[in-house]
Amino acid sequence: MSCAICKTRRPRRYCPGVRGEICPLCCGTSREVTVDCPLECDYLREARLHEKTPEPDPKQLPSPDVEIDERFLREHADLFTFTCQALLKIALSSSGIIDSDVREALDALARTYQTLGSGLIYETRPANPLAAGVQQRLLEELDQFRAQLKERLGMETVRDADVLRVLVMLQRTEFLRHNGRPRGRAFIDFLRQEFSESPNLNPAEAGGSGLIIPN
Repeated sequence: MSCAICKTRRPRRYCPGVRGEICPLCCGTSREVTVDCPLECDYLREARLHEKTPEPDPKQLPSPDVEIDERFLREHADLFTFTCQALLKIALSSSGIIDSDVREALDALARTYQTLGSGLIYETRPANPLAAGVQQRLLEELDQFRAQLKERLGMETVRDADVLRVLVMLQRTEFLRHNGRPRGRAFIDFLRQEFSESPNLNPAEAGGSGLIIPN
């Protein structure tokens, strides 16, 4: 029997991504490059512990003109938590979604909210259909969250500018967490580790939950 990828070396481990036995070398070189690796794969999880992510270029930081201070983080922890949970749910429920799709979706949505802040109504749509789907579903989740919160409190408590800052926070987190692999899902995996154990945040209960902002 030979490796299901290279067809030459002897296989040493089962790869759920190709549903076959592969060699360690192909596992390391093909992981999230040519193979869609399930987040539950033990070898992927082990690799995450030792993975060196690309050194971020400060000049490429998303939306550097958007300021986010500690006060904003405290006052809008619920909105941030809800958005992370919603994004995670969308990414895991849609087949084939990878970090770059999420990145495009967040960029398009942030651009849309930036135009709202300038008084214009213009929705930026990604050309990538997977990213466009993530963007649309996240927009719907955010609209529903805001509407239910407004109904409960009798007033608008979440501004477009607040949503924009939360989206930028997510953009910057993805910027620091992605691993640069063509099919990488390191950021999605990060969201899963940080937020999948948290209960879904109900807008009717928003107003006081704490949040540890990831470094």
